[in-house]
Amino acid sequence: MRAHPAGPLHGAISPPPAAGTPPADLGALDPAVWPRSARRVDGELHLAGKPVTELARAHGTPLFVLDEGDFRGRAADFATAFDGADVHYASKAFLCGQVARWIADDGLHLDACSGNELTVALAAGFPAERIALHGNNKSLVELQLAVDAGIGRIVVDSFDEIDRLVPMAAARVAAGGAPVAVLVRTTVGIEAHTHEFIATAHEDQKFGFSLATGDALTAAVRVIREPALHLAGLHSHIGSQIFDTAGFEAAAHRVVGLLGQVHQATGELLGELNLGGGFGIAYVPDDDPVTPADVARRLRTVVAAECAALDLPVPRLAVEPGRAIAGPGTVTLYEIGTIKPVRLGSGSSGAPPVRNYVSVDGGMSDNIRTALYDADYTCVLANRTSDAAPALCRVVGKHCESGDVLVRDLWLPSDVQPGDLLAVAATGAYCWSMASNYNYLLKPPVVAVREGVATEIVRRQTLSDVFALDAVLANRPAPSPAPDQPAPEHPVGARS
Repeated sequence: MRAHPAGPLHGAISPPPAAGTPPADLGALDPAVWPRSARRVDGELHLAGKPVTELARAHGTPLFVLDEGDFRGRAADFATAFDGADVHYASKAFLCGQVARWIADDGLHLDACSGNELTVALAAGFPAERIALHGNNKSLVELQLAVDAGIGRIVVDSFDEIDRLVPMAAARVAAGGAPVAVLVRTTVGIEAHTHEFIATAHEDQKFGFSLATGDALTAAVRVIREPALHLAGLHSHIGSQIFDTAGFEAAAHRVVGLLGQVHQATGELLGELNLGGGFGIAYVPDDDPVTPADVARRLRTVVAAECAALDLPVPRLAVEPGRAIAGPGTVTLYEIGTIKPVRLGSGSSGAPPVRNYVSVDGGMSDNIRTALYDADYTCVLANRTSDAAPALCRVVGKHCESGDVLVRDLWLPSDVQPGDLLAVAATGAYCWSMASNYNYLLKPPVVAVREGVATEIVRRQTLSDVFALDAVLANRPAPSPAPDQPAPEHPVGARS
């Protein structure tokens, strides 16, 4: 456990400030962390040429602001670095109709992890042949949807799934269709340097067929011997938010070895190797992610060398950058509501340190990652800059949970006040997509900005949306969305 359940003071723990020394400039925008278009103009944060106070007034807060140029630029960076390979966008990071269309237009492939993600992509017009379906427990309905839609790849994850898929594939072949193309997901036994909950290639977890036990080879042989299935290749994924390429290189070494085992056992030369992804991004200035060009060079080198050693042709590569496309280009805007100074200790030896609990109008319902993964984030005062002395702060939400923390420890100007705007960087991946209605808070909208123009690509959820699911409340009127409500007591950006 990180601390005593009731908090560090109750556990007789003396908690030193974890935020380090205050930076020289509390309003600085590290280009490694913030969207590529982020600028200060007269002290105010601008994203893609749009001032944040204008965005907050027009769309309310909390608000996800997506820099379209950043998003599509990072997609292009991966496509260029992996030219000749297939780059898959991760639907689970963030998916809506507009994002699916951008990814389609930019020539990338797309991963879906559920039938509903697949349905959203197809409804947006995404080419079915460029979609892969993941998941450790795909239902009969999900598999049938994938087969009927003719998606490019189904990544099989268990023997039960192969049993479920074979009759559907056989029915398609009997009707004159092609065999269903699959990849076998291989668990390669790599301990990725990341949080336990997002490491996915060690043996004791729910994904894939174990390489060590021989299940991966057995599954590959089983698929090859099914006439209605086509084993297009192998798949591996070692985790998420990984900075060290050594794990990817070790995984590539082991999966190419499995290619050799399959060839030796069946005579088949598999034509595709999906090495997954999980490439990390910079959430705080100390993070040091690898570049797309660097990871592409290293993976190509390892695969080529391993294939040469086994006298195998080099297969077509595929990668799944995950958050590395969606994450860095989105910022979440919040309005400060309450500021509460809390003394940290008894003060028996000098003045006790003080931490300001800065409460905002969102929280774990729109960003669960800090509570779930101990994730770190960078946050700044957004509607203005300040020369005030730094104050140790903790940015928290408005939920009825002591663990409702967005940024655990940071320095903000000591004159922040209700009505100011805070911006949290790098919230494009796994924030909106993991959002909930806890305490009946509503999911925020997503606004895309480009060259000074803002376009709402996901509208704010309303109470009418929530009431529609309630058997008692479905036919009752609900209040209007937040932007239509009267101005708050502290106008947005009051000090701008």
